[in-house]
Amino acid sequence: MRRTLATLLAAVLAAGCTQEQQNQLGRGIQNWTGTDGVLEIYAGDKLVRRFIRVDKLSTALGTSDGEPRAYRYGYGILDENLNFVPDPGEKKVYFETGVLGNYVFFENPR
Repeated sequence: MRRTLATLLAAVLAAGCTQEQQNQLGRGIQNWTGTDGVLEIYAGDKLVRRFIRVDKLSTALGTSDGEPRAYRYGYGILDENLNFVPDPGEKKVYFETGVLGNYVFFENPR
């Protein structure tokens, strides 16, 4: 009963928000609960790198000016054999990709 009431209350509050406020709320919830994301990096039409179990991509901000930088970063497991599974020897790593890079970020379908 409480869960239903909480869900209903959240829906009513979200309906009164702008689209941007709803997006920020959704991102905040994902930051708290985590996302099983996948980042794929392409060279032309060829997949060259895949990172799995990525929580989020962040946009770097300048230290002194607070302005967004031209790259995104995050942490994920480098899926060396591109099988969507963290195999022995595949470690969690830090990565960066250019804002204009050829990449796709999505929720893991498996």
